[in-house]
Amino acid sequence: MDDHLGRPAETVFTPEAPVPGPRTAVPEPRTAVPELPGWLVPRPRLAERLSRGVLGPLTVVVGPVGAGKSALATEWLHTGRAPGPVACVRCEGREERPDVFWPRILTALRGAGVDLPAFDDVPVNELLVARLSAQLALRGTPVVLVLDDFQPEPGSPVAEGVVSLLRHTASMLRLVVLSRRDPPLHLHRYRLSRELTELRTADLAFTDAETASLLSQHGLDVARHVVRALRRRTAGWAAGIRLAAMSMQGQLHPDRFIARFAGDDEAIVTYLVEEVLDAQSPEMRRLLLTTSVLEHVNAELATEVAGEEAGRYFAMLVRQNSFLQPLGQGWFRCHRMFADVLQLRLQHELPGSVDGVHRRAAAWLAQHGCLAAAVGHALAADDAHYAARLVVEQLGVGQLLGLTATRLPDIPDQWPSVEARTEDPGPEPALIAAAARYTDADGVAEALAEAARLTDALPDTEADRVLRCRLTHAMVRMAAEHSRDLAAARTAAAEARALCARLPAPALAERPEIRALTLFVLGRAELRDGDLRAAEPLLTSGLKAAGATENGALRRGCLVELALLEAVRGRFRAAGEFATLATRPPLPTWTARDSSNATLLVVRAWVALARGEPAVVRAELGHVGAALHALPDPFTAGIASLVGRLVNLAGQGLPAAPETLLDTAGPWLPQALRQPLARACAASLDTPCARAQRPAPGDGHGTPDVTVERLTAREEDVLGRLSQMMTTEEIAEDLFLSVNTVKTHLKSVYRKLAVSRRSAAVRRARELQLL
Repeated sequence: MDDHLGRPAETVFTPEAPVPGPRTAVPEPRTAVPELPGWLVPRPRLAERLSRGVLGPLTVVVGPVGAGKSALATEWLHTGRAPGPVACVRCEGREERPDVFWPRILTALRGAGVDLPAFDDVPVNELLVARLSAQLALRGTPVVLVLDDFQPEPGSPVAEGVVSLLRHTASMLRLVVLSRRDPPLHLHRYRLSRELTELRTADLAFTDAETASLLSQHGLDVARHVVRALRRRTAGWAAGIRLAAMSMQGQLHPDRFIARFAGDDEAIVTYLVEEVLDAQSPEMRRLLLTTSVLEHVNAELATEVAGEEAGRYFAMLVRQNSFLQPLGQGWFRCHRMFADVLQLRLQHELPGSVDGVHRRAAAWLAQHGCLAAAVGHALAADDAHYAARLVVEQLGVGQLLGLTATRLPDIPDQWPSVEARTEDPGPEPALIAAAARYTDADGVAEALAEAARLTDALPDTEADRVLRCRLTHAMVRMAAEHSRDLAAARTAAAEARALCARLPAPALAERPEIRALTLFVLGRAELRDGDLRAAEPLLTSGLKAAGATENGALRRGCLVELALLEAVRGRFRAAGEFATLATRPPLPTWTARDSSNATLLVVRAWVALARGEPAVVRAELGHVGAALHALPDPFTAGIASLVGRLVNLAGQGLPAAPETLLDTAGPWLPQALRQPLARACAASLDTPCARAQRPAPGDGHGTPDVTVERLTAREEDVLGRLSQMMTTEEIAEDLFLSVNTVKTHLKSVYRKLAVSRRSAAVRRARELQLL
């Protein structure tokens, strides 16, 4: 933690021979370097940054109290890496007076061996700063000035004087400032000219190795995971780690202590209240306490929860409090342990205001599209009914169902307190209860029935609320039934699609998961009903929506269904491409409710059959049974059985008889699919690869019956992109080839396929099962 350099107000360090002063006949070197304290943890990586920083005009080290700023400066002073004499001044924080500050600066500089006139006749004002600047500008070597705890107000005489001094010393002054907040030295100018070195809270945070070193000073030898847990819990805050180490001494189980160590530890509370909170004005204190409940805060939200009067101090709070870490675009996050202390004090000092703060935060966050945070605050206010209303009103049920990358906080699935407080709780709690246990068939049915009854009881004047409740109801049914009862899921999806058409477009713009799940369920149902033309656009659009919502499971489901669709059409190359895309990371782990696993295995088996790889076919089919055991899918099971019979035919060298196979298929096969499936079966046994693996009649030494000259791998790549309607230039860019090279490949493809146009090449390739 900071020790303020551990020395009097003026401390000097002279790495070079002292320069005689004007009134000193025989100068005496002054090297009163503070001794390195025994508790200091060496941080050479940061000391090296200071050494590089003093090669430029300005270096600032900004961090909260206890971040280790002064300890770092002490360590650096002992490296001897300064480019000239070093003078250190311990400042007075915000109460800096020019008549005290500038004499202290002069004393420190002279003590460091800098030759300066007496300035006895110069008043302590701008004239003194100008004279000092002129003297320093005449030096042949730079001088380093370290200002510890430099926190004057912006525009104050001291701040403006230091700005002027730094600007007019012709780079002969190298200023190092240690502060709890950004010093008012026009940092942006130096930042733009790349003349500023900055070390901030994140840079000062202890690493795991430094944390372990600090603990060892207290005789604590703990496992790596305990060190890591402490560093994470304190966010690398040096004072927090030190206080934790002091509390851990004598603990029989340090790992258990770390697990419960937080901002309510007495040592942490006392330290931060005395060092930070008690130094604030009443308005700033109220603002700090009130906004401590927020994970992220900006000026508008701070004003909403703390009130107009306190909100006016937010800019000052950001400027003065280095425990607030900027996140960009005007948002800030409070250091976790400091926030814990503030929340504890809030409970003591303003106990009746806490629920109101949470409710105001929930309303503002919901209005600005931060649903997860809004729900968390509503629950913190013990208002589960309001949380449920927010989820349904904002169409956020997909976040509860796991359809989005952002999840909502755990919401209770029973609402006795709500029903006790409210005569008419409405359907929202029942809907959220259903979503929370959608995997439980009995529980979800009971909750959905109650929600439907309450929705029907809503008055006609609340048409928009009714619409959103019914859409939420349909979403829960789709999630619950799409792996159990596809017909019920399809009915829910059709209802959801009709309801979405009645909602304003902006209401759905931020909820692509609703569209993704609806299209996936409808496309899957159309495919199993045999309507391939209807299924393809549904699944393709569902895939795009799933990508927008960053839902890996839905994206994979759409890809697998598209792979199955292409296989049923006999387009095994396309089926293989979709199957490969469905297995590319990043992907979520398979779950017991993910029906795509069995379908993917069957598609890969069928593609392997078309490639003439019977061993792979049998291996893939061997895993299908286990995948279908948890989630039966008659259609996928029927395709698996069909592929198994096809591979047996191929192994026996028998001619394909798809009609005979389909005659015994069973009720899983819709009539509309019989013809395309028959063609697909014949194609999978009649591809060049499959024929090459099949025993030839006669001598038993099979020879490939290839009707066209074999395409090269690069020609196949070009042909595949040709089928996607890509231009020559787009193909060249996609394959990292020149346009002329692509044209050469296209001519070769046309020659081998005996065609002269792009469309004819694609059509011929599909006839030959090359696509």
